[in-house]
Amino acid sequence: MSILLPGVTALLALIFAIALFDQWRERRYAFQLIWGTGMLFFAIASGVEMLAAMGGWSEPLYRTWYATGAVWTAGWLGLGTCFLLSRTRFGYAVALCLFLAGLFTFLAARRPEYAGAGELPILYFIAAGVLAAAVAIETYFQNERWPSIAALAVVGATVASLWLVLTVPLPAPGYAIDPTTGIPTAEIIPPSLRLFTPFMNVTGGLALILGALFSAYVFMPKRRVLYYSLDANQGGDSFLFNLFIAPVALVVNFIASLPGAVRALLTRRIHSRVPATLLIAAGALIVSSADTLVRFGAPEFAQLGRLAGVLLLFLGFLVSVEVFREIRVPFTGRVLRPSRHERAGVLSSTSD
Repeated sequence: MSILLPGVTALLALIFAIALFDQWRERRYAFQLIWGTGMLFFAIASGVEMLAAMGGWSEPLYRTWYATGAVWTAGWLGLGTCFLLSRTRFGYAVALCLFLAGLFTFLAARRPEYAGAGELPILYFIAAGVLAAAVAIETYFQNERWPSIAALAVVGATVASLWLVLTVPLPAPGYAIDPTTGIPTAEIIPPSLRLFTPFMNVTGGLALILGALFSAYVFMPKRRVLYYSLDANQGGDSFLFNLFIAPVALVVNFIASLPGAVRALLTRRIHSRVPATLLIAAGALIVSSADTLVRFGAPEFAQLGRLAGVLLLFLGFLVSVEVFREIRVPFTGRVLRPSRHERAGVLSSTSD
């Protein structure tokens, strides 16, 4: 199972990535290209775990696993969600994610394994704060450029971490695995590189999950129990008050809207993005929770969780008409499912 599960996960993630690249080739939506990149990193990380289970770990496999799986995957998947929601005020949530990532990175540096990080945690925190403020300001003025600022953070962290992965020395034998579970650990990774993991994972993971739930809320038939407005034309005090209560209002309104969304789903009068993004949110939660199972000494369940999570992510993307309007064999003219459009009379809402 230590070979089969990561192998199947890698294969499924690779097929998923190729399908996304194919859709981007035809339709040129940035979120398809970015999601495809994130899934490719996921496929590589899972493939490395399969190869290591077959022949043992080595330093090149360990470095590749850490870069693609521990650092890059979540950040790129979350970035794709940012570009999908570029016309909404989801930028405020992304700004909060960036700030929390910087804060978490700063606080995590106090742990013993980050000893020797020096001033880097402070620099990461300052950089995250500046980027978060820039995203929030662009969102306030309703500029669709705010995902580009998030991209600056993700691409910058990717390039910097790649340079460190290729250059930082690792003590012999060049990798570290848990003696009980056989799962690789980050205990020999220098703090300068290790600090990129919480920064990318917090930002990307939260953006992916929250973005999926927000997208479902935007396109489901709503019942607004609590009213709020993020209109930039209102007074400063009113805006700050509404910005503060918006997270609570969104959660309450989302829960209150679920019965209506279920009825719309059963009558096939709901926008495809609602079930699609709920599947994506569930898949992202499962994948994020899989690492917790490793810490509890259950690597088999963690691998099974990653496979189930990728499967739910794939199903979510396939359900979405916006992402996969037409399902075909990638990079060929063979169509498996003809071009789809949202049904006439489908229930949807404008962005919130």
